[in-house]
Amino acid sequence: MIAPNPELRSIPRDVAFAGLLKEEIGFSEGTGGTADAVNGWFDSLMLQSGIQTAPSVWLGLCVLSGIASGGLFFVLTDRLVMSSVTAALGLLLPIVYALVLRSRRQAQIMQQLPLMSEEMARFARTGRNVEHAFMTLAADTPSPLGNELRVSARRIEMGMDVGSACRDLVSRTGVTTLTMFTAALSVNQETGGDLIQVLERLSTAIRDRLHFVARQRAATISSRLGSVMMITVPIIVIGFYVARDPQYLDKLFASGWGRSSFWTAVALQVVGSLIVFRILSRTSRF
Repeated sequence: MIAPNPELRSIPRDVAFAGLLKEEIGFSEGTGGTADAVNGWFDSLMLQSGIQTAPSVWLGLCVLSGIASGGLFFVLTDRLVMSSVTAALGLLLPIVYALVLRSRRQAQIMQQLPLMSEEMARFARTGRNVEHAFMTLAADTPSPLGNELRVSARRIEMGMDVGSACRDLVSRTGVTTLTMFTAALSVNQETGGDLIQVLERLSTAIRDRLHFVARQRAATISSRLGSVMMITVPIIVIGFYVARDPQYLDKLFASGWGRSSFWTAVALQVVGSLIVFRILSRTSRF
C-alpha cells in the first residue's frame, strides 16, 4: 500500500484498476502510410502543445480560420485568387500557434528537468520508496512538467508500476531527454541500484545539454535567420507589387505562362518552407 499523500487524491492500489484509463482521441489509426503519418503528427502536436482540446476540434478551428480569412479578404477586395491564398494562410494560423505553444512548453519542461531530478534524489535519500517519492514529486512540481507527472502518478495509484506509468512521458511532451529519466526509474525498479547517484548524474547531464543547446543556437543564429528570410522575402515582394499595382495579379493571370509560373512558385515555396522548418526543428530538438 502506498503511503497517503495529502496533495493527491488516493485510492487503494489494485491491479484491477490498471486498465481503466481514458482512451485517447486522435486521427492516427496506426495503419502506416503518408496519410497516417500526417495524422499521427497532428495528434502529437495537439498532445505536446498542451492544448486541452480534441484534434478534431482544433482541425475545425483551422477550417473556420481559413474560411473567415479568405471570405473577409474577398469581401474587401473582390479578388478570388488572392482570397484563396489568404484562406490557405488562415488555415495554417492555428497550426502555427500550436507549434509555438509546443516549442515554449518543451523549453519550460527542459528548464524544470534538472531541479526535478535533484528533488527526486532528495526524496529518495530520505528513505521513501520510488513510488511514494515520485508521487510527492508530482504533487510539488509546477506545470507544465508537473501536469505530465501527475498523469503518471494517477496511473500508479490505479495499479501500474512506475516504469509503465512513465513510459509515454516522451511521447506526451516531445522532450527526448525524459527518456533518461524514465529509463533510470525502470532499471532501478527491475534490477535495483543506486538511484540517488543516477538521478544526480542525470541532473548534471541535463544541465550540460541545456548549455550545449544554448551554444548551438548562438552559433547558428545567422543560418536560422537566413532561412527565415528565404521564406519571407518572396511573400513580401509579391505583397509589394500588389500594393503598388492592384491589377498586378490580374495581368499575371491573363496568360497561361503567368498562371503556371505563379503556381509553380507557390509549390516550390511550400516545399522549401517545409524543408527549412524540418531542418530547424531538428537542430533545436531537446
